[in-house]
Amino acid sequence: MRDLVFVGFLSVLIALGFRRPFVWVLTYAYVDIVSPHHLSYYLLNSVPISMIAAAFAIGGWMVMDRKEAITFAPRQALMALLLLYAGLTTINADFPTEAALKWEWVWKSVFWAIFLPMALSTRLRIEAYLLIMILSAASIVIVGGMKTAVSGGGYGALNLMVEKNSGLYESSTISTVAIAIVPIILWLSKHGTIYKRDWMVRIFAANLVFACLLIPVGTQARTGLVCIAVLAILMLRNVKRRLLYMGLIGAAALVAIPMLPESFTTRMETIQTYEADQSASTRLAVWAWTWDYAKDNPFGGGFDAYLQNSFRTQIVATPGEAAVQVRDWTVLEDQGRAYHSSYFEMLGEQGFPGLFLWLLIHAIGLIRMEVLRRGYYHAEGDRAWISPLASSLQNAQIIYLVGSLFVGIAFQPFIWMLLAVQIAFDAWVRRSTGEKVRRPFARPKPPAAPLAEA
Repeated sequence: MRDLVFVGFLSVLIALGFRRPFVWVLTYAYVDIVSPHHLSYYLLNSVPISMIAAAFAIGGWMVMDRKEAITFAPRQALMALLLLYAGLTTINADFPTEAALKWEWVWKSVFWAIFLPMALSTRLRIEAYLLIMILSAASIVIVGGMKTAVSGGGYGALNLMVEKNSGLYESSTISTVAIAIVPIILWLSKHGTIYKRDWMVRIFAANLVFACLLIPVGTQARTGLVCIAVLAILMLRNVKRRLLYMGLIGAAALVAIPMLPESFTTRMETIQTYEADQSASTRLAVWAWTWDYAKDNPFGGGFDAYLQNSFRTQIVATPGEAAVQVRDWTVLEDQGRAYHSSYFEMLGEQGFPGLFLWLLIHAIGLIRMEVLRRGYYHAEGDRAWISPLASSLQNAQIIYLVGSLFVGIAFQPFIWMLLAVQIAFDAWVRRSTGEKVRRPFARPKPPAAPLAEA
């Protein structure tokens, strides 16, 4: 029955695309985020559904869709350059077979991000794509939130519909993404135009945000707790009554902490005692190895170069609470440990040039969103949504960049889609207002030119 539901839903989307080709672009977003072929028992398992959806999306745009404006921004050029460079490192990879397997999905993720801004030519399309991204991620988040509320979850024990431990179904990844999308959920609930913004939308948005906050509890991923703290700080920029906001956050924390599962609080305490935690200690050792490796191999070792690492770590435990404590030292040997950091992932696999390109792509996004946030901060009427969306996209990116310090998700497709939406949004605002780029820290001045219709 589940297979029939997925097949029927995808068939309807494909059929609608013949009338509105942009629906195929939304279909690919759904397929890439939710991975229905992994949720299917039989019918979709053997079908290259992702390739089919991509072919419909790109082919439909090229042949059938109206091309009101073609966007090719500097960041898209940088993405193309990074993709080309990653292809070269894959050819010369230390582990050619493993590198080729990762390249199979990485190039699709980056190529889609290069293509997507060309299809998101109107406000309606930008908003529709964001909505599909959020609802697709919500299909995973809601399941995880409900299971957490019922069972409390557990590290490596929260079942997110599939056994697959990759993509958004990996605990640290979904914890990062779940918190990163909270600002976008709030923007859609307040400024969305595809649906009527009534009490039902606000209730759904509030419950979805609550489910997002439950994901780090259910997965017990320490990365999620850090992302929640970053989210709370970032939201200070947009609230009018900051003292009240901080008081409410403090009160919510006091109420929530006693209700958290004991296993969650125990695991979060290891953030302060990283020397006694095997996972944290080995992570630091991997980072040190990667830095030494990059110094000897400045152009990287290709995808999955971490497979050659080997190191020894010391775990220090201080049991008991006596005045005089005895330290228990344990020496562990390990090898082939993943980077557990997007920054070191880029450094080890793509070297210093790849890391520089990746950081530059993100830095430009942060700056451009700050330009729009400040430039339209006091805008009203049909421009009132611009600054909040810029702020939401920027906050989501910052949360991802902080979370990716501890998770190897440099090429995660969801994040590259978010970057593509930023590019399309930025290009649409400049095209619709005819406004020149302003300095990001200049005093905000509401633009005078009228906006074009979405």
